[in-house]
Amino acid sequence: MTMQNTLFDKVFRDSDGNIVIAQPPNPPLIVWGVASLLQLFFTGDVNTGLEVVAFGCIFTWSWQELFSGVNYFRRGLGLIVLIGVL
Repeated sequence: MTMQNTLFDKVFRDSDGNIVIAQPPNPPLIVWGVASLLQLFFTGDVNTGLEVVAFGCIFTWSWQELFSGVNYFRRGLGLIVLIGVL
């Protein structure tokens, strides 16, 4: 099966030809979500620690997406999040 290399294909398809916009979350994204939610319930040093963990995880996730994303959409998403957190 021959696939045309249109702009849509380059942006939204992975190497197998599947359209990929969302994926199951990987561990850094899960830990970021949990740490962000826990920040609502804690104050002081615990909150600061959770903030550091959350930042480290979202930074790691965005870095991974930017350089290892399955398509240009996912890489662009990583770049946008990386710029947003910095």
